[in-house]
This record gives sequence, structure tokens and C-alpha cells, in this order.
Amino acid sequence: MLAMTSAGAAETKTPKTTAADKSQHRSSILEASTSEASRRSAVASIPFEKLDDQARAKVQAVLSNISVYRRMPVRVVDCDPDLYLFLVRHPDVVVNIWEVLKLSKMKLSELDANRFQVTEPNSTSVTLEFLYQSHDIHLVYAEGTYNGPLLSQPVKGSCLMVLRTGYVRETDGRHYVTTRLDSFLNVEHMGAELLAKLFQPLTGKIADANFCQTVAFAGSLSRTAELNSSGVRRLAGRLEHVQPAVRKRFAELADLVAQRSSRYSLRRRSATSQVVSLSAKAERR
Repeated sequence: MLAMTSAGAAETKTPKTTAADKSQHRSSILEASTSEASRRSAVASIPFEKLDDQARAKVQAVLSNISVYRRMPVRVVDCDPDLYLFLVRHPDVVVNIWEVLKLSKMKLSELDANRFQVTEPNSTSVTLEFLYQSHDIHLVYAEGTYNGPLLSQPVKGSCLMVLRTGYVRETDGRHYVTTRLDSFLNVEHMGAELLAKLFQPLTGKIADANFCQTVAFAGSLSRTAELNSSGVRRLAGRLEHVQPAVRKRFAELADLVAQRSSRYSLRRRSATSQVVSLSAKAERR
């Protein structure tokens, strides 16, 4: 009887994992999160040992006084990896394209290597700085001021963003990029309600939507380069708020993406032809 009771208790403590449970777990990983577990995971992913003293001090300043933390939804996009990395490291290109296409009034300009200035119509001014860059992780520090009509005096804040990326190349030659963004926001003392209103674009569902749309835009730009690289080159020439060397590299990448796509298409057609030929020979036998 004791053995049976113990076995029953063990079964109660360790329920079987169903397919629905696994699916729900995968869904939760892909969704946005503000949990303590997600925050600890994000902090653990920061490469402190590879940062210089100044960068480490900026990171610690934000982490020591976090006003809001959020992990954006995981996104997977069909995108050339070199073009993806270029767009991550040159946000001025993305913002200038939006400006040319009249999708945004935001202004973003390069100050010097790895530093950018962001200005928005709502009187927000932000400086972005890449503290660390690698193939699979980018650490970005931002500090700025909001000086809008809701406040009697400017409010200063700083933000730390950790962008993690993975890359997969399928057998058909297509590349898929998986990306996840964690953000830590530190704002001068103010009421929680006002904080939420002012910084919702960085901390809530609007931030999720902005992140997802930006990643999707990178994929769309990659597919456009595959099909119409000359059009992307012309677009590069219209980017007036981007350094000439950056515009040139963007145009070169458009051609590179098109060339890769063409090679993969030829290989697929060749493989298909070989299969058809072998099938025909087998039928004749």
C-alpha cells in the first residue's frame, strides 16, 4: 500500500508532458515577456568580459536602476545574413529609407563610428551607441531627453538593448534569421502612469509591433534586392542622410544578394533536372 501511495504521489508530482504543453511552451518562448526569468537570462547573455571600462560602466548604470524591462517577441525572417547585419549596424540606412518612402518623420544621423543621433517630432532626442558587436549579439546603449508638452521640465533616461541573432541556411540555399531583443529602461524619478505614457513606444505592445515591423522590413528589403537589385541601388542613391561609403556598401550588398539568389536558383533547377532525368531513365528500364 505504501509503495502504491508513493508511486501515485510521484506520478502526481511529475505529470506527463503532452503535445499541447510543448506547443504552449514554444509559443511562450516566442512571445513578449517581462518576467524575472527573462530578465536574468538577458543579463546573463551580456558579454561583460568583452567590454571596456566605459562600456561596462554604462551597462551597470542602467542595470542597477531598471525602471522597465521588456523582451520583445522572437522573430524569424527570410533574409540575407550580410544584409541583415548591415542594416542592424547602420540604422541610419533603415530610417532614411523610411523617410524617402514617407513612412516616418524620424531623423537619424551618424555622429561617428558606432554612434548615432535620433531626433523625433515629439521633442525626443536620443544618442545611440554600439557598445559591442558580433555576428550573433549586439549591445546598444541609448541616452536621451524628452521635452514634450506633458512635462514642465525635460526628463532624461537611458536604455540598454541586447539583440541576439541566429542564422540557418536551408538545403534550398535560403537563409533564415532568428532575432530577439531585450530592452532595459532607466528613467529619472516620475509617476508610474506618466512613465508608461511617455515611454510606451519602448516598453509595451507598441515596442513589440515596431520591432516586428522592422525585422519584417529587413526581410522585405532582402527579397526586393533578389528580384530588383537595380531598384535598390537607385534607392541607395536617394539616401541623403547617410555617409557616401555606407550608401556605396548598401548598393554593393543589393547586387550581392541578387547574385546569391541567382546561384541558388540555378542549383535548384539543376538538381530538379537531374532528378527528372534519373526518373525518366528508371522508367525506360
